Amino acid sequence: MSDVTALYYFEPRSDTTPKFAAQAIADEETTGTWTDLTTRTDYTKRLDGRVESVEPEGSGYLTKIAYPAEIFEPGNIPQYLSVVAGNLFGLGRLNSVRLLDIFLPEELVRFKGPKFGIEGVRKLIGTDKSRRPHVGTIIKPKVGLNPKDTAEVAYLAATGGVDFIKDDETLTDQAFCPLNDRVEAVMAGLDKAMAETGRTILYAANVSTRADKIVERAEKVIECGANAIMVDVITCGFSAVQALAEEPSIKVPVHVHRTMHAAMTRNKKHGIAMRPIARLVRMAGGDQLHTGTVSGKMGHDPAELLEDNNILKEKWYSMKPVFPVASGGLHPGKVNAELSRLGNDIILQAGGGIHGHPEGTKAGAMAMRQAVDAFMEGVTAEEYAKNHRELRLALEKWGK
Repeated sequence: MSDVTALYYFEPRSDTTPKFAAQAIADEETTGTWTDLTTRTDYTKRLDGRVESVEPEGSGYLTKIAYPAEIFEPGNIPQYLSVVAGNLFGLGRLNSVRLLDIFLPEELVRFKGPKFGIEGVRKLIGTDKSRRPHVGTIIKPKVGLNPKDTAEVAYLAATGGVDFIKDDETLTDQAFCPLNDRVEAVMAGLDKAMAETGRTILYAANVSTRADKIVERAEKVIECGANAIMVDVITCGFSAVQALAEEPSIKVPVHVHRTMHAAMTRNKKHGIAMRPIARLVRMAGGDQLHTGTVSGKMGHDPAELLEDNNILKEKWYSMKPVFPVASGGLHPGKVNAELSRLGNDIILQAGGGIHGHPEGTKAGAMAMRQAVDAFMEGVTAEEYAKNHRELRLALEKWGK
Protein backbone atom coordinates (compact mmCIF):
# COMPACT_ATOMS: atom_id res chain seq x y z
CA MET A 1 0.00 0.00 0.00
CA SER A 2 1.25 3.50 -0.84
CA ASP A 3 2.18 5.97 1.87
CA VAL A 4 0.07 8.89 2.99
CA THR A 5 1.71 12.22 2.22
CA ALA A 6 0.94 15.46 4.05
CA LEU A 7 2.02 18.95 3.05
CA TYR A 8 2.79 21.47 5.80
CA TYR A 9 3.90 25.07 6.07
CA PHE A 10 6.00 25.79 9.17
CA GLU A 11 8.22 28.37 10.79
CA PRO A 12 10.89 26.92 13.10
CA ARG A 13 11.99 28.43 16.37
CA SER A 14 15.09 30.58 15.95
CA ASP A 15 17.38 27.95 17.52
CA THR A 16 16.03 25.11 15.36
CA THR A 17 17.06 24.25 11.80
CA PRO A 18 14.27 23.73 9.24
CA LYS A 19 15.33 20.13 8.69
CA PHE A 20 15.27 19.35 12.41
CA ALA A 21 11.86 21.03 12.79
CA ALA A 22 10.39 19.01 9.92
CA GLN A 23 11.80 15.82 11.41
CA ALA A 24 10.22 16.77 14.74
CA ILE A 25 6.81 16.72 13.03
CA ALA A 26 7.46 13.33 11.45
CA ASP A 27 8.69 11.89 14.76
CA GLU A 28 5.87 13.29 16.89
CA GLU A 29 3.19 11.94 14.59
CA THR A 30 4.66 8.45 14.29
CA THR A 31 7.18 6.63 16.51
CA GLY A 32 9.19 9.39 18.17
CA THR A 33 8.95 11.56 21.27
CA TRP A 34 11.08 14.15 23.07
CA THR A 35 13.81 11.71 24.21
CA ASP A 36 15.45 8.42 23.28
CA LEU A 37 13.37 5.31 23.91
CA THR A 38 14.51 1.87 25.06
CA THR A 39 11.26 0.47 23.64
CA ARG A 40 11.91 1.72 20.12
CA THR A 41 13.11 -1.26 18.10
CA ASP A 42 13.85 -2.13 14.50
CA TYR A 43 10.33 -3.56 14.43
CA THR A 44 8.76 -0.19 15.21
CA LYS A 45 11.12 1.82 13.02
CA ARG A 46 9.33 0.62 9.91
CA LEU A 47 6.52 2.98 10.96
CA ASP A 48 8.75 6.06 11.11
CA GLY A 49 7.50 9.16 9.32
CA ARG A 50 9.86 10.36 6.57
CA VAL A 51 10.65 13.93 5.63
CA GLU A 52 10.49 13.94 1.84
CA SER A 53 11.41 17.58 1.25
CA VAL A 54 11.95 20.94 2.93
CA GLU A 55 11.74 24.06 0.75
CA PRO A 56 11.75 27.79 1.59
CA GLU A 57 8.33 29.47 1.34
CA GLY A 58 7.86 33.12 2.30
CA SER A 59 9.02 33.61 5.88
CA GLY A 60 8.95 29.85 6.53
CA TYR A 61 9.18 26.49 4.83
CA LEU A 62 7.10 23.86 3.06
CA THR A 63 7.67 20.23 3.95
CA LYS A 64 6.23 17.00 2.62
CA ILE A 65 6.10 14.17 5.11
CA ALA A 66 5.30 10.57 4.22
CA TYR A 67 3.49 8.42 6.75
CA PRO A 68 3.52 4.63 6.32
CA ALA A 69 0.02 3.44 5.40
CA GLU A 70 0.24 0.75 8.07
CA ILE A 71 -0.18 3.42 10.75
CA PHE A 72 -3.69 4.19 9.55
CA GLU A 73 -6.81 2.23 10.40
CA PRO A 74 -8.72 2.00 7.08
CA GLY A 75 -12.01 3.88 7.18
CA ASN A 76 -11.34 5.71 10.48
CA ILE A 77 -11.22 9.44 9.72
CA PRO A 78 -10.68 10.53 13.36
CA GLN A 79 -7.62 8.28 13.49
CA TYR A 80 -6.35 9.65 10.16
CA LEU A 81 -6.49 13.14 11.65
CA SER A 82 -4.69 12.05 14.81
CA VAL A 83 -1.70 11.22 12.62
CA VAL A 84 -1.56 14.05 10.07
CA ALA A 85 -2.98 16.72 12.41
CA GLY A 86 -2.22 15.51 15.91
CA ASN A 87 0.12 16.99 18.53
CA LEU A 88 2.33 18.79 16.01
CA PHE A 89 0.57 22.13 16.49
CA GLY A 90 1.92 22.42 20.01
CA LEU A 91 5.54 21.47 19.32
CA GLY A 92 7.91 23.90 21.01
CA ARG A 93 10.44 23.67 18.16
CA LEU A 94 7.90 25.35 15.89
CA ASN A 95 6.65 28.92 16.04
CA SER A 96 3.85 27.92 13.69
CA VAL A 97 2.73 25.01 11.52
CA ARG A 98 -0.20 24.60 9.13
CA LEU A 99 -1.51 21.43 7.47
CA LEU A 100 -2.06 22.45 3.85
CA ASP A 101 -3.12 19.21 2.16
CA ILE A 102 -3.17 15.44 2.46
CA PHE A 103 -2.81 12.76 -0.22
CA LEU A 104 -4.32 9.38 0.52
CA PRO A 105 -3.88 6.12 -1.41
CA GLU A 106 -7.03 4.47 -2.72
CA GLU A 107 -6.74 1.66 -0.18
CA LEU A 108 -7.34 4.17 2.62
CA VAL A 109 -10.22 5.88 0.89
CA ARG A 110 -12.64 3.10 1.76
CA PHE A 111 -15.66 5.33 1.69
CA LYS A 112 -18.73 5.54 -0.50
CA GLY A 113 -18.51 9.32 -0.71
CA PRO A 114 -21.53 11.45 -1.62
CA LYS A 115 -24.79 9.67 -2.41
CA PHE A 116 -25.95 12.47 -4.69
CA GLY A 117 -23.08 14.83 -5.44
CA ILE A 118 -23.41 17.62 -7.96
CA GLU A 119 -25.29 15.65 -10.62
CA GLY A 120 -27.64 13.98 -8.17
CA VAL A 121 -28.61 17.30 -6.59
CA ARG A 122 -29.01 18.88 -10.02
CA LYS A 123 -31.41 16.12 -11.06
CA LEU A 124 -33.47 16.64 -7.90
CA ILE A 125 -33.69 20.39 -8.58
CA GLY A 126 -34.10 20.00 -12.35
CA THR A 127 -31.02 21.90 -13.51
CA ASP A 128 -29.11 18.96 -14.95
CA LYS A 129 -29.72 20.30 -18.47
CA SER A 130 -29.59 24.07 -17.97
CA ARG A 131 -26.44 23.82 -15.78
CA ARG A 132 -27.25 27.13 -14.12
CA PRO A 133 -25.92 27.88 -10.64
CA HIS A 134 -28.27 27.19 -7.74
CA VAL A 135 -29.60 29.93 -5.50
CA GLY A 136 -30.08 29.15 -1.83
CA THR A 137 -31.02 30.98 1.32
CA ILE A 138 -30.76 30.72 5.08
CA ILE A 139 -33.81 31.45 7.18
CA LYS A 140 -33.24 34.86 8.80
CA PRO A 141 -33.17 35.99 11.50
CA LYS A 142 -31.06 32.94 12.22
CA VAL A 143 -32.84 32.27 15.51
CA GLY A 144 -36.04 33.57 17.06
CA LEU A 145 -38.76 32.69 14.56
CA ASN A 146 -41.37 30.10 15.49
CA PRO A 147 -42.24 27.22 13.11
CA LYS A 148 -45.16 29.10 11.52
CA ASP A 149 -43.13 32.21 10.76
CA THR A 150 -40.15 30.12 9.59
CA ALA A 151 -42.45 28.34 7.14
CA GLU A 152 -43.78 31.64 5.82
CA VAL A 153 -40.26 32.92 5.15
CA ALA A 154 -39.41 29.64 3.39
CA TYR A 155 -42.55 29.84 1.27
CA LEU A 156 -41.81 33.40 0.15
CA ALA A 157 -38.21 32.51 -0.72
CA ALA A 158 -39.37 29.45 -2.66
CA THR A 159 -41.96 31.32 -4.70
CA GLY A 160 -39.34 33.97 -5.37
CA GLY A 161 -37.13 31.40 -7.05
CA VAL A 162 -34.62 29.86 -4.65
CA ASP A 163 -33.64 26.23 -5.16
CA PHE A 164 -32.46 25.47 -1.66
CA ILE A 165 -33.33 26.56 1.87
CA LYS A 166 -31.44 25.65 5.01
CA ASP A 167 -31.54 26.22 8.74
CA ASP A 168 -28.88 28.39 10.28
CA GLU A 169 -26.03 26.51 11.94
CA THR A 170 -27.21 27.74 15.36
CA LEU A 171 -30.80 26.55 14.88
CA THR A 172 -31.39 22.96 15.96
CA ASP A 173 -34.20 21.91 18.34
CA GLN A 174 -34.74 24.88 20.64
CA ALA A 175 -37.98 25.42 22.54
CA PHE A 176 -38.95 28.53 20.54
CA CYS A 177 -38.78 26.53 17.29
CA PRO A 178 -38.96 22.76 17.84
CA LEU A 179 -37.23 20.85 15.06
CA ASN A 180 -39.98 18.43 14.04
CA ASP A 181 -42.68 21.11 14.18
CA ARG A 182 -40.48 23.39 12.09
CA VAL A 183 -39.82 20.74 9.45
CA GLU A 184 -43.51 19.89 9.11
CA ALA A 185 -44.47 23.55 8.80
CA VAL A 186 -41.70 24.41 6.33
CA MET A 187 -42.37 21.39 4.13
CA ALA A 188 -46.08 22.21 4.04
CA GLY A 189 -45.14 25.67 2.80
CA LEU A 190 -42.71 24.26 0.26
CA ASP A 191 -45.27 21.73 -0.98
CA LYS A 192 -47.57 24.66 -1.65
CA ALA A 193 -44.77 26.57 -3.39
CA MET A 194 -43.82 23.56 -5.50
CA ALA A 195 -47.44 23.08 -6.56
CA GLU A 196 -47.62 26.74 -7.60
CA THR A 197 -44.29 26.91 -9.40
CA GLY A 198 -43.73 23.37 -10.65
CA ARG A 199 -40.22 23.52 -9.21
CA THR A 200 -38.50 21.33 -6.60
CA ILE A 201 -37.03 23.18 -3.62
CA LEU A 202 -34.81 21.41 -1.11
CA TYR A 203 -34.97 22.16 2.61
CA ALA A 204 -32.04 21.06 4.76
CA ALA A 205 -33.03 20.75 8.40
CA ASN A 206 -30.12 21.08 10.83
CA VAL A 207 -29.79 17.72 12.60
CA SER A 208 -26.53 18.53 14.41
CA THR A 209 -26.50 16.89 17.83
CA ARG A 210 -24.55 14.35 19.90
CA ALA A 211 -22.97 11.42 18.11
CA ASP A 212 -25.28 8.67 19.31
CA LYS A 213 -28.44 10.63 18.43
CA ILE A 214 -27.70 12.22 15.08
CA VAL A 215 -28.87 9.40 12.79
CA GLU A 216 -32.06 9.00 14.79
CA ARG A 217 -32.70 12.74 14.57
CA ALA A 218 -32.10 12.72 10.81
CA GLU A 219 -34.47 9.81 10.30
CA LYS A 220 -37.16 11.65 12.26
CA VAL A 221 -36.93 14.88 10.27
CA ILE A 222 -37.11 12.88 7.06
CA GLU A 223 -40.27 11.22 8.41
CA CYS A 224 -41.56 14.77 8.97
CA GLY A 225 -40.94 15.56 5.31
CA ALA A 226 -37.44 17.04 5.07
CA ASN A 227 -35.94 16.40 1.62
CA ALA A 228 -32.37 17.24 2.74
CA ILE A 229 -30.45 17.38 6.01
CA MET A 230 -27.70 19.63 7.31
CA VAL A 231 -24.83 18.89 9.69
CA ASP A 232 -22.13 21.11 11.20
CA VAL A 233 -18.99 19.09 10.40
CA ILE A 234 -16.44 20.77 12.67
CA THR A 235 -18.60 20.78 15.79
CA CYS A 236 -20.13 17.34 15.17
CA GLY A 237 -17.15 15.67 13.52
CA PHE A 238 -16.42 13.96 10.23
CA SER A 239 -17.79 10.71 11.62
CA ALA A 240 -21.19 12.37 11.97
CA VAL A 241 -21.18 13.13 8.25
CA GLN A 242 -20.10 9.57 7.51
CA ALA A 243 -22.81 8.11 9.74
CA LEU A 244 -25.48 10.13 7.98
CA ALA A 245 -24.18 9.48 4.47
CA GLU A 246 -23.75 5.74 4.91
CA GLU A 247 -27.04 5.09 6.70
CA PRO A 248 -29.32 3.30 4.16
CA SER A 249 -32.46 4.87 5.61
CA ILE A 250 -31.24 8.38 4.82
CA LYS A 251 -32.04 8.88 1.16
CA VAL A 252 -31.68 12.66 0.96
CA PRO A 253 -28.69 14.96 0.29
CA VAL A 254 -26.37 15.81 3.18
CA HIS A 255 -25.58 19.53 3.34
CA VAL A 256 -22.37 20.22 5.29
CA HIS A 257 -21.78 23.50 7.07
CA ARG A 258 -18.30 24.39 8.35
CA THR A 259 -19.14 26.60 11.32
CA MET A 260 -16.07 27.14 13.58
CA HIS A 261 -13.68 26.25 10.74
CA ALA A 262 -11.91 29.62 10.85
CA ALA A 263 -10.49 28.75 14.27
CA MET A 264 -8.27 26.40 12.24
CA THR A 265 -8.26 27.78 8.69
CA ARG A 266 -7.96 31.55 8.97
CA ASN A 267 -4.36 31.85 10.15
CA LYS A 268 -2.20 31.34 7.05
CA LYS A 269 0.75 30.22 9.18
CA HIS A 270 -0.87 27.95 11.76
CA GLY A 271 -3.71 25.45 11.93
CA ILE A 272 -5.40 23.48 9.19
CA ALA A 273 -6.26 24.78 5.72
CA MET A 274 -9.70 24.23 4.18
CA ARG A 275 -8.33 21.79 1.60
CA PRO A 276 -7.85 18.80 3.94
CA ILE A 277 -11.29 19.50 5.41
CA ALA A 278 -12.79 19.48 1.92
CA ARG A 279 -11.15 16.17 1.08
CA LEU A 280 -12.38 14.56 4.29
CA VAL A 281 -15.94 15.84 3.85
CA ARG A 282 -16.00 14.33 0.37
CA MET A 283 -14.71 11.02 1.71
CA ALA A 284 -17.25 11.06 4.52
CA GLY A 285 -20.12 11.57 2.10
CA GLY A 286 -21.16 15.23 2.15
CA ASP A 287 -23.14 16.21 -0.95
CA GLN A 288 -22.73 19.97 -0.46
CA LEU A 289 -20.04 21.88 1.44
CA HIS A 290 -19.57 25.54 2.34
CA THR A 291 -16.18 26.67 1.08
CA GLY A 292 -16.45 30.47 1.03
CA THR A 293 -16.83 33.38 -1.36
CA VAL A 294 -14.56 35.62 -3.40
CA SER A 295 -16.53 38.76 -2.50
CA GLY A 296 -18.43 38.10 0.73
CA LYS A 297 -18.07 39.27 4.33
CA MET A 298 -15.75 36.52 5.58
CA GLY A 299 -11.98 36.44 5.15
CA HIS A 300 -11.00 34.69 1.95
CA ASP A 301 -8.17 33.95 -0.47
CA PRO A 302 -9.73 33.69 -3.96
CA ALA A 303 -6.96 31.52 -5.42
CA GLU A 304 -7.04 29.13 -2.48
CA LEU A 305 -10.85 29.00 -2.57
CA LEU A 306 -10.90 28.17 -6.26
CA GLU A 307 -8.52 25.27 -5.71
CA ASP A 308 -10.57 24.06 -2.74
CA ASN A 309 -13.63 23.96 -4.98
CA ASN A 310 -11.67 22.13 -7.67
CA ILE A 311 -10.68 19.50 -5.09
CA LEU A 312 -14.36 18.85 -4.47
CA LYS A 313 -15.15 18.47 -8.17
CA GLU A 314 -12.15 16.76 -9.76
CA LYS A 315 -12.02 13.01 -10.38
CA TRP A 316 -10.98 11.26 -7.17
CA TYR A 317 -11.12 7.49 -7.23
CA SER A 318 -14.78 6.43 -7.53
CA MET A 319 -16.37 9.23 -5.49
CA LYS A 320 -18.93 11.68 -6.84
CA PRO A 321 -18.10 15.40 -6.86
CA VAL A 322 -19.36 17.64 -4.05
CA PHE A 323 -21.43 20.78 -4.72
CA PRO A 324 -19.48 23.80 -3.37
CA VAL A 325 -21.50 26.42 -1.50
CA ALA A 326 -20.59 30.12 -1.51
CA SER A 327 -22.05 31.91 1.49
CA GLY A 328 -21.43 34.81 3.84
CA GLY A 329 -22.42 38.35 2.88
CA LEU A 330 -23.70 37.65 -0.64
CA HIS A 331 -26.32 39.76 -2.40
CA PRO A 332 -27.39 40.21 -6.06
CA GLY A 333 -24.66 42.77 -6.73
CA LYS A 334 -21.99 40.17 -5.95
CA VAL A 335 -23.36 37.35 -8.09
CA ASN A 336 -21.28 38.19 -11.15
CA ALA A 337 -18.05 38.30 -9.14
CA GLU A 338 -18.77 34.87 -7.65
CA LEU A 339 -19.79 33.15 -10.87
CA SER A 340 -17.02 34.73 -12.94
CA ARG A 341 -14.42 33.21 -10.62
CA LEU A 342 -16.11 30.05 -9.36
CA GLY A 343 -18.12 28.87 -12.36
CA ASN A 344 -21.65 27.50 -12.66
CA ASP A 345 -21.30 24.43 -10.45
CA ILE A 346 -21.90 26.46 -7.31
CA ILE A 347 -24.69 27.15 -4.82
CA LEU A 348 -24.99 30.87 -4.04
CA GLN A 349 -26.28 31.04 -0.49
CA ALA A 350 -27.71 34.43 0.49
CA GLY A 351 -29.34 35.25 3.82
CA GLY A 352 -29.46 38.97 4.45
CA GLY A 353 -28.96 39.50 0.73
CA ILE A 354 -32.43 38.03 0.18
CA HIS A 355 -34.39 38.80 3.36
CA GLY A 356 -32.99 42.35 3.58
CA HIS A 357 -34.42 43.35 0.20
CA PRO A 358 -36.46 46.58 0.39
CA GLU A 359 -39.58 44.72 -0.75
CA GLY A 360 -39.08 41.62 1.35
CA THR A 361 -38.04 37.99 1.03
CA LYS A 362 -39.86 37.08 -2.19
CA ALA A 363 -38.48 40.10 -4.03
CA GLY A 364 -35.02 39.35 -2.61
CA ALA A 365 -35.15 35.82 -3.97
CA MET A 366 -36.32 37.11 -7.32
CA ALA A 367 -33.43 39.59 -7.40
CA MET A 368 -30.87 36.84 -6.76
CA ARG A 369 -32.34 34.69 -9.51
CA GLN A 370 -32.40 37.68 -11.86
CA ALA A 371 -28.71 38.33 -11.17
CA VAL A 372 -27.97 34.68 -12.00
CA ASP A 373 -30.08 34.90 -15.16
CA ALA A 374 -28.19 38.02 -16.21
CA PHE A 375 -24.89 36.18 -15.85
CA MET A 376 -26.19 33.20 -17.81
CA GLU A 377 -27.34 35.52 -20.60
CA GLY A 378 -24.00 37.32 -20.68
CA VAL A 379 -25.27 40.75 -19.67
CA THR A 380 -24.38 42.92 -16.70
CA ALA A 381 -26.63 43.07 -13.67
CA GLU A 382 -27.04 46.80 -14.25
CA GLU A 383 -28.31 46.23 -17.78
CA TYR A 384 -30.62 43.42 -16.71
CA ALA A 385 -31.97 45.54 -13.86
CA LYS A 386 -33.42 48.06 -16.29
CA ASN A 387 -36.29 45.66 -16.94
CA HIS A 388 -36.30 43.85 -13.59
CA ARG A 389 -37.49 45.94 -10.67
CA GLU A 390 -36.41 43.54 -7.92
CA LEU A 391 -32.80 43.45 -9.12
CA ARG A 392 -32.76 47.21 -9.60
CA LEU A 393 -33.87 47.82 -6.03
CA ALA A 394 -31.25 45.36 -4.72
CA LEU A 395 -28.47 47.10 -6.62
CA GLU A 396 -29.67 50.48 -5.42
CA LYS A 397 -29.47 49.26 -1.81
CA TRP A 398 -26.28 47.21 -1.86
CA GLY A 399 -24.47 48.24 -5.04
CA LYS A 400 -22.16 45.98 -7.07
